[in-house]
Amino acid sequence: MTITNITAIKNFVITGFPGLPPEYYGYVSALLLLVYLVIVFGNTFVLAVIMWEQTLHKPTYWIFFHLAMTDLAFGTVTLPKIIARYWWNDMVSSFEACFTQMYFVHSLGATHSLILMMMALDRFIAICFPFKYTVLLTNKTVSIACSLCWIITFIHLLGIAAHALSLPYCNLNVIMQCYCDHRSITQLGCGENVAYVTNVAFASAMVTLLVPLTFIIFSYFSIIITVFKMSHREKSHKVLSTCAPQVFITCLFYVPRCSVYLTNTLGFHFSPVARVVTVMMYSLIPASVNPVIYCFKTKDIKMALMKRLNITKVSTAAQADSK
Repeated sequence: MTITNITAIKNFVITGFPGLPPEYYGYVSALLLLVYLVIVFGNTFVLAVIMWEQTLHKPTYWIFFHLAMTDLAFGTVTLPKIIARYWWNDMVSSFEACFTQMYFVHSLGATHSLILMMMALDRFIAICFPFKYTVLLTNKTVSIACSLCWIITFIHLLGIAAHALSLPYCNLNVIMQCYCDHRSITQLGCGENVAYVTNVAFASAMVTLLVPLTFIIFSYFSIIITVFKMSHREKSHKVLSTCAPQVFITCLFYVPRCSVYLTNTLGFHFSPVARVVTVMMYSLIPASVNPVIYCFKTKDIKMALMKRLNITKVSTAAQADSK
């Protein structure tokens, strides 16, 4: 019997965390809402500070600006639906909505990966070729490069989403995840092309993940070698400290993802609950923590915030004295 390319199902059911007792739904939805608010307010604050503080209009901070946008967008794409699932027991996602969410989830993840590569390039040129930095990396070139990261990725992922959409979905419609992603959707497909579609998407994900990661590792190793060649220890320590926020942000994004892919490749498989929890942690923790790293581990942003705070204090004191 030949399966025709006709999609029979009209919607998907989002299970969230498998096996979670109903009495914990309120606590989970409240926790997820808190995480979402942290992501929204934290990243919006970073965007506003970089936008309005003239001293931060530099290539490095425009890259941070784009990273904050991807974090804000990712949280907005993924969290409202799973919050509604536990708050109002709204488990159903329409076929179109689920595919749209899947498209944005993977597009934003791939864009984030490329912008992390841009961040490594920024530090690589600044430390290894300091005299060429102002020529090679200007606000204009960084803005164009980061915009291309968005445009190219979103165009490329249209093909991956359309490839998954070409599969027939006949019977099963339960997604064992907190949001619609490619793996969760395509494993519900039927027909002889499921394995091919899955393998193409996996190969694309590996390229998107490993090509930027390879360049990032090369960049930071080159930076370490350059720093070790410096004669002044104090200067070398200062140079390394400027890379610390970038390295930490990069590790938050790549280490959990690479660990999951590596364990799957080696034949270790997570239970459904462990997989969902792991995916949610490596998806949402970086978006929640990154604004703190930007503000407290980056000297220029910290100084800009301190300056604004001091101006506010002086203005308040002056108004009090005038009264």
